[in-house]
Amino acid sequence: METYFWSFIVALMVFLLGGVLSLYEGVRHILAPEPVISPWISIAVLTIAAVFEGTSFRIAYREYRRVVRGRPARLWDFIKASKDPALFSVLLEDSAALIGICLAAAGVIAASIFHVAWADGLASIAIGLLLASVAFVLANETRSLIAGEAVAPIVMERLEEALARIGCITSLDEVATLHLGPGKILVALTLAFRRDSTTDVIEEAIREVTEALRKADERVVYVYVRPSEQA
Repeated sequence: METYFWSFIVALMVFLLGGVLSLYEGVRHILAPEPVISPWISIAVLTIAAVFEGTSFRIAYREYRRVVRGRPARLWDFIKASKDPALFSVLLEDSAALIGICLAAAGVIAASIFHVAWADGLASIAIGLLLASVAFVLANETRSLIAGEAVAPIVMERLEEALARIGCITSLDEVATLHLGPGKILVALTLAFRRDSTTDVIEEAIREVTEALRKADERVVYVYVRPSEQA
């Protein structure tokens, strides 16, 4: 949960604050335009920044492709479904940075070459709105993780398939899951066992259930089983 908490703080403090400051500077530059000093130096700095940000995004994107394992998962859907803020935060941050660099470069070029005095301020406002949008998405995603989110549907399918292979279970009444962190999942089960199952058989079945769930997903670290009425 600590990972989720600090990701939430980053979203609020860094992106939201940066967005507000960028909006303020943008409005100030539009109301009182100032000439861009040394535009080519600014472009050179933005180009270098784009190289570094592009490299970071490429690494994060490669990790995203490794996680989805070739499944047809769109990047936005992955960000919405991911339980690892360390990865989707980097993807969002780098995407926003690359877009922001393009906006800043456009503002510098328009102001210095085409002499559109308010272009730099407009670019700053656009960057501020972009940062505020990223802050909203990150804060919303991490807030829901802090509040408690179940596993993704594809993970739930794997867990249910693992349980279906255990012979002494006659019915699966309830499966509740909760992400305690990017690499920790809690699973609570209500199961019905065969009527002829002894206490020793049920205890062995519970151990088998725990082992099967952990094999299905290595992030399962806590398993709680409540037997229902035996069938």
